[in-house]
Amino acid sequence: MKFLFVGTNPENTGAATHFVALALAMAEAGHQVSAVVYPNGLIANALAKSGAKLYPAKFRNVFDLRGYFATFKAARDLQPDWLVGNFGKEYWPLILISRLLSLPVALFRHRTPPMGRLSQYLVPRLAQRFFAVSNHARQAYLDRGVPPQRVRVLYNPVSMAWCKPDAQRRSDILHQLGIPHDAIVLGYFGRMHHTKGIFTLLEALDGAMAQESRLHCLWLGHGPDAQQLGERIEAGSFAHRHHLLGWIDDVHPYYSAISMLAFPSIATETFGRVSVEAQAAGAPVLASNIGGVPETLSPDVSGLLLPPGNAATWRDAILKLCESDVREPMGAAARDFVDQHFSTRVIANEFVRILGNG
Repeated sequence: MKFLFVGTNPENTGAATHFVALALAMAEAGHQVSAVVYPNGLIANALAKSGAKLYPAKFRNVFDLRGYFATFKAARDLQPDWLVGNFGKEYWPLILISRLLSLPVALFRHRTPPMGRLSQYLVPRLAQRFFAVSNHARQAYLDRGVPPQRVRVLYNPVSMAWCKPDAQRRSDILHQLGIPHDAIVLGYFGRMHHTKGIFTLLEALDGAMAQESRLHCLWLGHGPDAQQLGERIEAGSFAHRHHLLGWIDDVHPYYSAISMLAFPSIATETFGRVSVEAQAAGAPVLASNIGGVPETLSPDVSGLLLPPGNAATWRDAILKLCESDVREPMGAAARDFVDQHFSTRVIANEFVRILGNG
C-alpha cells in the first residue's frame, strides 16, 4: 500500500514520536511511505534515513494556505491509498484534501481533552478511519458522543531492534556514570513535572535506598520542576546515587542500563510509550494504575500496577523488584509481552487490517 503521512509539528511530543514510529513500521513492513513534514524538524530528521520521500511544509494553524498547497500537491502527485494525519491542526486540511482528491484519510487522536464542539462531532464522522491510541482514550471519546463504530484503537508501535538489551552498552553507560557494575538501577524517563509523580518517586526511592545499598536511579528528561527535583535530591541522604542526565535526544541506549523503569504519574495519561519501550529492553515496569497506563503492561507478569501518589507502596514495590528472582523473570516476560502486542510487525499488520475492514 502507499501512504502519505502528514505531520508538520516541529516539536518533540508523544504524538510526533508515534508519527515517526508508525511511518517506520509501515516502511519496514514493505509499504511505500512518503511524508509531509516540517523542514529540519524532529519528524523530518527521524525519517530522513528511512528512504521515505519527504515533502517540506508548515501548518501554523488550520488556516495556513501554504500548508494546504504543499499537502495537496504531494497527495495529487502520489495518489496514495491512504492519507494519515496525527495532529489536530491538520485534521480539517486533510479532510478537505481527501474530499477534493477522493482519497481516504485516517486520523489519530492522542489526547483526551475535548476538541471544539464542531470538530468533536464532525472529525470522527468525516474521516474514513479515526484512531485512539488506547482503550482509555477511546472511552473518553465515546463518553462525549462519538459513535463506537467510528473509533478504532491502534497502539504505538515499538521497534524491538532499537530497544534490544545490550550488556556491553549497559556496562559502558554505568562506567561513564560511575555506577558500580552490580548496581540495581531504576530509571525515570520523562517530563520533570509534579503531575508525573516525580516527587512521590523520590520519596519512595529515599525509603528504598535506605534498605538497599545497591539501588541507584537514572533521571532522564527536563521540565519546569527539574530544578526543584535536583534541589531535593541534593538535600537528601542519597544524592550520590541519583544521576540526573537532563534531556537525552535518543533514550534507547539507556534502556539497557536500567534494571527497572518507574512510571509514577499522578495525572491521567493517555498511554505510556516509555513503559512499552522499557519492557522491550527487558526491564520490568512499576506503573501508576491510572488512565491508559495499565494497557502498557501485563500486571504481575511484566511489571506492577501501583496506586498513584502512595510513596510507601512504591517504596515496597521498588524493593520487591530489587530481588533478582522477582525482577529477572519479569524482565524476560516483558520483552515477550511487547513483541506480541506492540512490535512494529504486529502494529503494522493491525493497521492494514483495520484500514481494509471498513
